[in-house]
Amino acid sequence: MKPAVKIAAFAAAVAATFGTAFAVGDAVGPVSSGPDEKPAAHGGHTPGARTEADPPGGLQVSEGGYTLDLETGRVSAGAKSVLRFTVRDADGRPVTEYRREHEKELHLIVASRDLTAYRHLHPVRAADGTWSVGADLPAAGSYRVFADFTPAAGGRNLTLGTDLAVTGRYAPAPLPETGARATVDGYTVRLTGSLAPGSDSELAFEVTRDGRPVRLQPYLGAYGHLVALRSGDLAYLHVHPHEKAHGTAASGPKVAFTAAAPSDGAYRLFLDFKADGAVRTAAFTVRTDGTAAPAPATKHAEDSEHTKDAEDAPHGH
Repeated sequence: MKPAVKIAAFAAAVAATFGTAFAVGDAVGPVSSGPDEKPAAHGGHTPGARTEADPPGGLQVSEGGYTLDLETGRVSAGAKSVLRFTVRDADGRPVTEYRREHEKELHLIVASRDLTAYRHLHPVRAADGTWSVGADLPAAGSYRVFADFTPAAGGRNLTLGTDLAVTGRYAPAPLPETGARATVDGYTVRLTGSLAPGSDSELAFEVTRDGRPVRLQPYLGAYGHLVALRSGDLAYLHVHPHEKAHGTAASGPKVAFTAAAPSDGAYRLFLDFKADGAVRTAAFTVRTDGTAAPAPATKHAEDSEHTKDAEDAPHGH
């Protein structure tokens, strides 16, 4: 083949490749639903210089010059394990200075890919920057580990994510379907409000026991702590309530949040709340139209596992 013909053929192949890529990208669409929408909350803080082109939190192991280095990449299901990790800066050095957010330097979230298991952990940092925390993960499968922190030098809150393998006999589970009510340890939590892609919406939770309002106690500087994970890729949305907690004063039974979903889809909401001296987690499945998924006919919507009693012990489903 003549050189001119070869060059023309190569150019045509490149054009076809980029044309296909553009078509696929256009079909998938952006994570937000419109150019005029507000960026989603990230890590419970104003996203600042983030743009709609930025991915949702937790989808990247590295961002903003920081990398989550998980030393413990594999643990056994149902066994007490210790997770160890380091946050490294752009030069590969361990980060040892953080800005405290919600009473902690770093929040560690561990969730199974099928969103049936969830842990909110508070690891301890050694002087060399290595973090460690005990964890007991109930079932085998693929898990996602999220580190939510604000470096003292960086100034912007980040949520980095990486994968964790939990070994054992694996049985895949469908996304849990719930109604707008869940129970944990005898406490009933009712969800009201909406969740919409690309715009702020309000989610409110009311906690009762035996039909009577429960006074919520301060937890991480507030009366509730909410994490939302998108089913599928586990995009992370971490938000906090409208009202801050002051001292040890208890509040009424309600706590409300402002949240923005990065796209259409199903989301799993994990609400941590403290009552009668213990932190518990209530979980809900919601759609971006704001409705909770209908409860399955064979299992009551309130069914959920209990959480640990100590405030800094692992808690969740």
